[in-house]
Amino acid sequence: MEFILFYIFGFIAVVSALLIILQKNPIYSAVFLILTLFSVAILFLLLNAQFVAAVQVLVYAGAIMTLFLFAIMLLNIKYEEKAFSKLANLKITGIFVTFVLFIEFMYMIFLRKGLGIAGNISPEKVAEVGNVELIGKILFTKYLFPFEVASLVLLVAMVGVIVLAKKKF
Repeated sequence: MEFILFYIFGFIAVVSALLIILQKNPIYSAVFLILTLFSVAILFLLLNAQFVAAVQVLVYAGAIMTLFLFAIMLLNIKYEEKAFSKLANLKITGIFVTFVLFIEFMYMIFLRKGLGIAGNISPEKVAEVGNVELIGKILFTKYLFPFEVASLVLLVAMVGVIVLAKKKF
């Protein structure tokens, strides 16, 4: 049953991701992005990654999409469409980048590169202790310094945005 659900939600994620880029209306694209993010969260649940699924829904589908929708509604869409139509070379560049990414994906799939190495925590240990507790222990012991550096970078970015926004208004 999980196998069938995985393929169903994988198909929904791929189709909704395609609809994001095929929509002319940015609001519809944002709605399809929310659908894609929820589908990916369900895929994480099917893979027993409950913490990642919860973060996917809370952070990306919730907070980030709210910011996207506010930004879309604050933009002057007609002006942006006129400015974008002048960039004819952008389509050629997009096709080239898509082709290069397709070749990279095929290389990764067929040569099995980038699979990573197995961790030292067994699936039985994860089932016994729980995903969230293991992630918390690793995050606040082994990766404490990078975690704190990331929080400082985000704080500096927020202060920078506030300073730049105050100058405009």
